[in-house]
Amino acid sequence: MGSPALRAALLPPLLLLLLLLLLRLPPSRAFPGSGDSPLEDDEVGYSHARYKDTPWCSPIKVKYGDVYCRAPQGGYYKTALGTRCDIRCRKGYELHGSSQLVCQSNKRWSDKVICKQKRCPTLAMPANGGFKCVDGAYFNSRCEYYCSPGYTLKGERTVTCMDNKAWSGRPASCVDMEPPRIKCPSVKERIAEPNKLTVRVSWETPEGRDTADGILTDVILKGLPPGSNFPEGDHKIQYTVYDRAENKGICKFRVKVRVRRCGKLNAPENGYMKCSSDGDNYGATCEFSCIGGYELQGSPARVCQSNLAWSGTEPSCAASTVWPGSSTYHSGGACGCVPDPRRQDRHKDYASSPGSAAQVVAANPTLFLQYGASG
Repeated sequence: MGSPALRAALLPPLLLLLLLLLLRLPPSRAFPGSGDSPLEDDEVGYSHARYKDTPWCSPIKVKYGDVYCRAPQGGYYKTALGTRCDIRCRKGYELHGSSQLVCQSNKRWSDKVICKQKRCPTLAMPANGGFKCVDGAYFNSRCEYYCSPGYTLKGERTVTCMDNKAWSGRPASCVDMEPPRIKCPSVKERIAEPNKLTVRVSWETPEGRDTADGILTDVILKGLPPGSNFPEGDHKIQYTVYDRAENKGICKFRVKVRVRRCGKLNAPENGYMKCSSDGDNYGATCEFSCIGGYELQGSPARVCQSNLAWSGTEPSCAASTVWPGSSTYHSGGACGCVPDPRRQDRHKDYASSPGSAAQVVAANPTLFLQYGASG
């Protein structure tokens, strides 16, 4: 290139020209956060320090949410211009606002976001009941149903607000499944009065009570009504009540009627017995008589007494003798009887002496019975 003297002479002008060329180069269009960087590897440290000290947008913090950002320059530039951040809310929360934010040139993010706790619809109040909740109707809150007295819960007793903003289980309801209450009187025992076989028995009609709304629709009686005459024996009485839900309540009791009785009497041999009432109950009277040709001995009538013993003595029928001309029986021997005027003409020959009467009876027993029957 010439002599050394020439090179020494040209060096200063060349350096000056090079300096001028460098000064005339256009400035780099790169700017922080743009994604373009003219910096070489040895200048990376300087670039990091510059972006760290001068962020474009404020760091994103979302309560109950998570932020995932992607910067043009890489993961280090999370707030630089052009950075995009995805927002995700945690379980039980929902996003209000855009799900992706961008750091803009005005140093503001493109939207405002918030994660709000999810809320389930307000539960419907069950008829004849209600519910109590912990933490209202928000996610994971629990509500418990209850029913008014007399009603039974049907469905889930406890429900929880889930992540899909729906309640677990079906809404509960309160239904009247409890039967109405009714109380019957205790067993009634009655004793028949003298010479009677029935007893008039009365009681207060039992009142039913519905444990739900207090309304009864029907009251049904099975058996004799109060105030009836009950015969001897056991009698079942049943009351059935119904409420508006067709639940039924039942109560039962017995009416016992007792007739006090003496031992049974029998008619005497060759005789008859006629009794009042049932023949052996307290107060009954039995009268006795004999067939023709027999005379009653003992009590002609007996009464069943309060001590359940018969009055008088046991009767019997003894064979008797009749005088053909007489209207009266006797047991043998002479009798000063008044002759029967109907038979005076026919039997006058036999009315004078006992002997003749005996002969007549012995000879004609049919006549004896005939006289006995007419006498």
